[in-house]
Amino acid sequence: MNNFWSVFVIVIVVGNIIGYSWLLFRMRKMPKDDVPVGEKRKHTFDGIEEYNNPLPRWWMWLFCCCNIFAAIYLMLYPGLGNFKGLLGWSQTKQWQEQEAHANKLYAPIFEKFGNTPIPELAKDIEAMKVARRLFINNCAACHGPNAQGAKGFPNLTTNVWLFGGTPEDLVNTISNGRVGMMPPMAAAIGGEESVPAVANYVLKISGQSYDQTLADLGEPKFKAVCSACHGPEGKGNKMIGAPDLTAGKWLFGGTLPDIEETIRHGRHAQMPAHGNLLGKDKVHLLAAYVYFLANDQQTNAPSKSDKQ
Repeated sequence: MNNFWSVFVIVIVVGNIIGYSWLLFRMRKMPKDDVPVGEKRKHTFDGIEEYNNPLPRWWMWLFCCCNIFAAIYLMLYPGLGNFKGLLGWSQTKQWQEQEAHANKLYAPIFEKFGNTPIPELAKDIEAMKVARRLFINNCAACHGPNAQGAKGFPNLTTNVWLFGGTPEDLVNTISNGRVGMMPPMAAAIGGEESVPAVANYVLKISGQSYDQTLADLGEPKFKAVCSACHGPEGKGNKMIGAPDLTAGKWLFGGTLPDIEETIRHGRHAQMPAHGNLLGKDKVHLLAAYVYFLANDQQTNAPSKSDKQ
C-alpha cells in the first residue's frame, strides 16, 4: 500500500471513531426544547414519532467501551494503513509460527514414512489415511477428492501415465511439476481439411467408432507428422509426456469434436512443483498414495466415511 492510500485509510478509520464519539457526546443529554421529558417531540419523520428521552446510560457506557477497545486494538494490531501495530502481528507471521510448530511436532512421523520404500508404504493403511488428508489439502483442487480428475486434469486412479507411473516418476512429478504442451497441428498435417481425417484415424487406433474413408486418409498424415511425438503406432512417449492414444484414456476428451479441437488448436497443461512447498518426506508420502490409488483398484472406491 503506497503512502497516499495509507493516509486515506487512517483518515477514514480515525475520522469514523471521532465522528461517532462526537455524536455520542452530543446525544448524552435530552434535546433542549419545550417538550417535557417522556413526551412526544413535535417533529415526525416518515410517520415515525420520537419521545423526548435521553440515551440509556448502559448503552452509552457500552459504546464508550467499544470505542476504547477499538483504539487499543488499532494501536496493537495492523488496521491503520501501513502502521503494523505495536505487537508486530501479521497473518503471515502467525501462519509461519503455526506451520513451524506443526512441522516440529509431526516431522518424526513423516520422516518415518519418508524412509519406507513407496511400494511398501502404499500397503500401510494408516499411512494412506494420513496421505489422503495430505492429498485433499494439496491436490484435490485439481484432481478431485477421489483423484479421478476432470477435463484437463489427469485421473490418477487408472495407472495410465503421461510421464510414467513408477515410484521415481511420481516423486519427480510431484517435486518438480510437469509441463505438457501440444502445438496447433492443423497446418502441419495439411490444413483444416486434414483435421477430420487425422481425428478419425485417432478414433480408429483408440478402438472407437470411426469413418473408414477419413481414417485411411488420415493414417499417412499421422505417421508422417504426429508419430514424431506419439510414435508410429500412437503409443505415446513418456519422456516428453506425449499421451498413448490407444489407451482409451483422455485428458481433454476423446470424442471426435474433442480430438479435432486438440489437433486444430493444440493443448497446454501444467502441474506446479510441490517439492519446496511440502518437503521431501511429504512428497514421498503423496507419491505412495498415488501409487496406491493406481495399483490397488479394490480400495480405490471411497468408503462412506471417506465421502463424509
